[in-house]
Amino acid sequence: MKFPLILASQSPRRRQLLIDAGFTFIVHAADSDVEDHRRTDETPEHYVERLAVQKADNVALKYERGLIIGCDTIVCCGDRILEKPADRDDARQMLHFLRGRIQIVLSGLCLLSKNISGDDITAMKLGTDRTTLLMQPITDLEIEEYLASGLWFGKSGGFGYQDRHDWLSIIEGSESNIVGLPMELLNRMLKLFEVCPAG
Repeated sequence: MKFPLILASQSPRRRQLLIDAGFTFIVHAADSDVEDHRRTDETPEHYVERLAVQKADNVALKYERGLIIGCDTIVCCGDRILEKPADRDDARQMLHFLRGRIQIVLSGLCLLSKNISGDDITAMKLGTDRTTLLMQPITDLEIEEYLASGLWFGKSGGFGYQDRHDWLSIIEGSESNIVGLPMELLNRMLKLFEVCPAG
């Protein structure tokens, strides 16, 4: 690859998914003040796509050239959107709400190219991935044990599918999307820029 592939995220889970897929890349997290709240009448899909674009745009400002990956993931259940819990109590409330329910995990994905063809033309590809997930009606004790593990921290909805709990099962869609980076969608989008693993 003649230009850097840049992951605009500090998520260790997104980083590991790219490593496992064989990509060579740079990690450069977007500034912490880039994300903002959902806007009035904004659909969940538009919301995660907008946040993904904002992250990619922010990191693109720091490089002369490169292909930047921006991503954002949320959990939707009923009419609620659940993002990363603010603290342990917030995570507890999320898990109590989600248990026994079907939920949708949405990831907005943005690929932003900057000067990768030797000119100043910038191109952007945008997409959303959706996974339907069921959380079993776990007990209060199971919730407290999970909270005590600290594994909920920094995870949308207050849980991590990658923690391999038997109380989480995929009904339809991508496992990597739940972890935080929809690799099937990413690979399709990267091919548009002629990028392959270890490319």
